[in-house]
Amino acid sequence: MSIKPDPSSLPCSPLHETAGFKYFARMTGKIRLHAQGMLWEELHANLGQGLDAACMAFLQIKYEDLHHQVLSGADDEALLAWCEANGRKLCDLTKRIWNHYVEKLGWNDLLSATLARRKEESGLAHRLDIQTIANYIDVDEGRVP
Repeated sequence: MSIKPDPSSLPCSPLHETAGFKYFARMTGKIRLHAQGMLWEELHANLGQGLDAACMAFLQIKYEDLHHQVLSGADDEALLAWCEANGRKLCDLTKRIWNHYVEKLGWNDLLSATLARRKEESGLAHRLDIQTIANYIDVDEGRVP
């Protein structure tokens, strides 16, 4: 992180849950903030990419379709219900599988090198407590010291 972001320009933590499903509220929050012209500029490039794209693939919904639904004004629980009605129905097991993925991404996996690079670029390479992408995001965005 080069410049500390204004908290009003940030979506919630990737670990925040909507009906027991992590990350969804962060993605919808980014869409809302972007539409209002308030989203932290460093987050613009990944709209619909990265974890957004992974979440949409998991839910079997097109990002553009969810984007349209978010801008209609629905709340996150209604949006997740819409996703389930139009894509993949979630049960407790599928939510646990997704949540585990979000919680552990970057820890000894395909994104470990990306996490190490981002920590280095942000001056956080010394932070051994940052072991996942979600940890990094929460520190980078100032939610966790």
